[in-house]
Amino acid sequence: MARFPLGKRLRVLDVGMGRGAQALRLARGGHEVTGVEQDADALAAVRAVVAAEPEGIRSRMRVVEGDARDTGVHFLPGSFDVVLCHGGLMHVDEPDALLAGLGRVLAPGGLLSLVVRNADALAMRPGLRADWAGALAAFGSDTYRDESGAEVRAHRLDAVGQSLAGIAAPLVAWYGVRVFSEATDIPAAGPDLEALLSAETRAGRTDPYRRVATMLHLCGGRD
Repeated sequence: MARFPLGKRLRVLDVGMGRGAQALRLARGGHEVTGVEQDADALAAVRAVVAAEPEGIRSRMRVVEGDARDTGVHFLPGSFDVVLCHGGLMHVDEPDALLAGLGRVLAPGGLLSLVVRNADALAMRPGLRADWAGALAAFGSDTYRDESGAEVRAHRLDAVGQSLAGIAAPLVAWYGVRVFSEATDIPAAGPDLEALLSAETRAGRTDPYRRVATMLHLCGGRD
C-alpha cells in the first residue's frame, strides 16, 4: 500500500516481535523500530542479532520486554506511524482490549497491520493433509491447535473489520496468506520458490482464493 510518501522514515511498533526478523528488516530499511516481546528465549535471540548489526541499525532498534496487552504502559498515545501485530491476537483471551491498546498508540494517518488465523477456513489445512476427522471438527470452530499443541484462537474477517472500525482504524485492505503452500513442501530457494511466492501473492489478493487462506493479513488505516 502506498499510504506513506516514498522514503519517509516511519516510527514502527512491532508487538510480539518474536526473534525480530521483521523488525530488523524494517530497521535496515531506515525506519525507527520498537519491538515488544515477553518470551525470554526470543528476547535473547533478538538482542544478540541486534548487537551484531552496525551502529546505524542498532541505533534505530529498541527492544522492550513486555506483554502485548501493555502498550499503554510503555508508550504515549499516537507514538507510532505503523503498528504491527502479526500473530498476537491468536494468544489473548480479549482481543478487543489488545486492539484498543494498539489503536491508542497509532498516530493520525497511521496503519495498523494484523495477521490472524482465518477462522472461516480452519477446515482447509487438515483437509489438504487428508486429515478428514480434523477437517470435520474444524467446521464452525474458532479455535485450533498450534505447532506446540496449545489451543489458540482464530478470527473472522468481518469480526476483525468491525473491531478495527471500533478503534477508528477501519479496514482499508486485506490479503490471504498461505493459500496453496499448506498442501505442499516449500522449496528452500530457487525458481520453484519464486514461482510459489508469485502464485501465493496473486492468490492472496484475488477472490475467491484469498478467502480460504490459512491466515489473513488485515490493514486498518487511521485518517
